[in-house]
Amino acid sequence: MTLRVKIIPRSPRNQITGELSDGTVKIRIAAPPEKGKANEALCAFLADRYGVPKANVKVVSGHTSTLKLVRISPLGTTTESS
Repeated sequence: MTLRVKIIPRSPRNQITGELSDGTVKIRIAAPPEKGKANEALCAFLADRYGVPKANVKVVSGHTSTLKLVRISPLGTTTESS
């Protein structure tokens, strides 16, 4: 599954806060957008939310942007084999 997400870093806590009109999921992340910390926190949050290992969640594009494309692979596969 591939998700379009808009993250808001440096938020009080990690949470999904809604959906934009184009279907992009809006997510607040507590980590700062420095040295990939927000991306790592996003992947960990989504892995926990969807019940998959963190290795199965990968930011595909938008590494330095608040708008990102994230791939979540189902259990039994990894993002490297997708």
